[in-house]
Amino acid sequence: MDLLEGSELFQAQSHLYKHVFNYISSMSLKCAVELGIPDIIHNHGRPITLPDLVTALEIHPSKTSFVYRLMSLLVHSGFFAATLPLDKNQERGNHNEEEEAEAAYDLTPSSRLLLKDKLPCLSPLVLTLCPATLAPWQYFGNWLKGDNGTTPFEIAHGMKLWEYAEQNPAFNSLFNEAMASDSGMLNLSIRDCEPVFQGLGSLVDVGGGTGKVCRIISEAFPRLKCTVLDLPHVVANLPDTENVKFIGGDMFHFIPPADAIMLKLILHDYSDEECLKILKKCREAIPSDDGKVIIIDIVISKDREEHQVTETKLCSDISMMLMLTGRERSERDWEKLFLEAGFRSFKILPLLGLRSLIEIYP
Repeated sequence: MDLLEGSELFQAQSHLYKHVFNYISSMSLKCAVELGIPDIIHNHGRPITLPDLVTALEIHPSKTSFVYRLMSLLVHSGFFAATLPLDKNQERGNHNEEEEAEAAYDLTPSSRLLLKDKLPCLSPLVLTLCPATLAPWQYFGNWLKGDNGTTPFEIAHGMKLWEYAEQNPAFNSLFNEAMASDSGMLNLSIRDCEPVFQGLGSLVDVGGGTGKVCRIISEAFPRLKCTVLDLPHVVANLPDTENVKFIGGDMFHFIPPADAIMLKLILHDYSDEECLKILKKCREAIPSDDGKVIIIDIVISKDREEHQVTETKLCSDISMMLMLTGRERSERDWEKLFLEAGFRSFKILPLLGLRSLIEIYP
């Protein structure tokens, strides 16, 4: 083996180990959220030193170096920024107590998305890294070799995700809060969506959960009357407002009529066959050819997006495979579904970061 081959293999080893250890980055981020580190730094009002951070966390000083090591990984991953003494020729891989004491931590754009009292806040989404969602991954390989119609989630828990949520109130609450937190990102671009909602009198948000999206839309467009349709246990005891009403039901059986039907991160939960059933129900719910269906979902465009964006979308695709029966789709995949469901045309608007807003017309 020549030197070049050896170098390439060591680089390959590093690449392999990085992905084996990726879960450590995810779980370290979850630990930081559980400890409230982003909020502590924010409330401090300026970069916080390690001793002050340890004090605020109410952690015994003997674990100061452990907190330093946790923060070192999260700084390297871009979740926090750190100022370290630069006038000493220290090797950053060999830190000492003086360096620990002088380290000061600040927020980055990513950790600002984790602040509990700010909008949008994605902390609930991080907290879904829980035993219920992690257990199915232990069955992935065996599931692929099997020929049954269940999902790895069903193998791990003996029931489908929606049944598990109904029977486990704590998980149901966590899941709904995570979906609501994700919906809060719509606040960042709702004004860009004005042409989409302009002129509509009524809208049904299918699978709209606790109504976060409808509240954002109704605040931006007060003349629009919104209805949230979701499973009875999801909308139970949620109060109606002047512009947002809640209905318990099953989208596979009936969708109330409206000028527009909205599906936010719904269709990626389901197989093509199930999506066709949902879209046909949406088509029936639009009373005239002036209506439309508004979809907020992922569109995979490998040739037109950054590597990290595509990787995130592909990871989401695998997650849909394990947790549910769904998938993420390309523009061609979406077009095939829309035409088979009886729609004549569609328009994709890449307004929402990882997700696109799609309008489809009967």
